[in-house]
Amino acid sequence: MSLKAAIKTLRPQQWVKNLFVFAPLLFSVKLFDFSSIISAFKAFFSFCFISGALYTLNDLFDINEDRLHPVKCHRPLASGGLTKAAAVVIIIIATSASLVLALSLNKLFLFIILGYLLLQVLYSSWLKHVVILDIFVVATGFLLRVIAGAVAIKVEISSWILICTILLALFLSMTKRRHEYFLLPGNAPAHRPILKEYNPYLLDQMISVVTASTLIAYCLYTVSEETVAKFHTRNLILTTPFVLYGIFRYLYLVHQKNQGSTPEELVLKDKPLFADIILWLISVGLILYLK
Repeated sequence: MSLKAAIKTLRPQQWVKNLFVFAPLLFSVKLFDFSSIISAFKAFFSFCFISGALYTLNDLFDINEDRLHPVKCHRPLASGGLTKAAAVVIIIIATSASLVLALSLNKLFLFIILGYLLLQVLYSSWLKHVVILDIFVVATGFLLRVIAGAVAIKVEISSWILICTILLALFLSMTKRRHEYFLLPGNAPAHRPILKEYNPYLLDQMISVVTASTLIAYCLYTVSEETVAKFHTRNLILTTPFVLYGIFRYLYLVHQKNQGSTPEELVLKDKPLFADIILWLISVGLILYLK
């Protein structure tokens, strides 16, 4: 088994989405608490390992469809660079590492990891073929990361954060579906059968609804009495322009540059979008930690 092929199958470049587990650490104002930082990193790597195992499992399920895709055909399993037996070994090792880290945190976190694992297995084998529900399942994965991050450091999480997370995740999932639809014109259902249930108009309508809802939810969160009472400041509203620019920039990349198939890579590769996220993080940090 090639080590390079094994690592590529785990897709470490996509682990950036697991950074969602750090959201509770930032918004609980525990960013400089050493024990909380250690727990958050354990949670992060637990999700990285289980994500890697699931990516490998998905490649096993989708090996025939991936061979028809112009990009995914280069994945180790689809290209023949990794055997199915080797993929099974990778799944076992990565899953075991994830569960060990989860158990070192607490039982509730372990249950969340197991729930996430079950949800993704159901998605790969069945739910990805159910229209609209397929998008919600993907978005739920992001929501579970945030909840798990809070459980790992043992803090309560605002319902507003959960609402903003699920809306943002739906936005990313829908734009990804849109990109897949246009990437393989006339042949998209052969790669992903569920795409025959969608069309550009439907996806654009759904994206519009979620885009507006995401921005409104974030604005309401920053000015809610719960938020003001928790952080003793009303200045979080000042971070709204970064959120608005980030959404507009992402839509520009999706509609004008035909990107969006891999949101985690797009965030890292597009310099204006990456800079916007960094500036948002800095502004939030300054407002919450230097009141």
